[in-house]
Amino acid sequence: MMICSLLKESLKKTNEEYFRKLYIYEDKKSKRTKNFTFSIYVKDYELQDGIFTVKDKITLNISTPDYECGINLYNALLNAKEFNYKNYTLYKQSIKLIREKQITEEEVNFKTLSPIYIKDKNNNSLEPDYEDFEKELNYISDIVLKQYRGYGLKKDIHFTKVDMKRRVVKMDITDFKDKTNKDIMYLNAYNGVFKLCGDIEDLRDLYMLGIGFRRNEGLGMIEVF
Repeated sequence: MMICSLLKESLKKTNEEYFRKLYIYEDKKSKRTKNFTFSIYVKDYELQDGIFTVKDKITLNISTPDYECGINLYNALLNAKEFNYKNYTLYKQSIKLIREKQITEEEVNFKTLSPIYIKDKNNNSLEPDYEDFEKELNYISDIVLKQYRGYGLKKDIHFTKVDMKRRVVKMDITDFKDKTNKDIMYLNAYNGVFKLCGDIEDLRDLYMLGIGFRRNEGLGMIEVF
């Protein structure tokens, strides 16, 4: 949750009004989905006794189709020189803007930059081969699009697995601790290559918003493959 904390604290320092718009609702934590996703890549590191030692660098990728969200996140990180989280300190080296790839067809191959997490109404993780996987993917995609642009999917999207593997994701989430008294939440998510078929506008927006659940916590970021 270090990156989530980085984004929140950086936003709060540079634009508290926008921070509250994203994360606060009626003086409580907002449960609304946010119009961005992110992924991280750690180059050359060691993990010993649960402690990361980064020998090279960490790359943070952020994606959003929302101009207001994008410019606020950009300015927040631009002003952040360093960030402390528990026993770690992050130092900013550089920020680059990268243009997204164009989607012009109703069938697109994608590759995950962070694992995709799909669950059912009972919070059970779903594998891509499961019958309900596509149904729940459509369910969450419709919600995400509706909150971003005011209307949901124009038509159902169809998911085809090409080459995907399971990845167990560990998350340190306060709400989970409070409810279960467990320190870590484990999720079965999936990395790899897949194909989406659907409306072109839907695919464009989902490409930049990310797909699946927990997009704002570093899951579901994808790129055109």
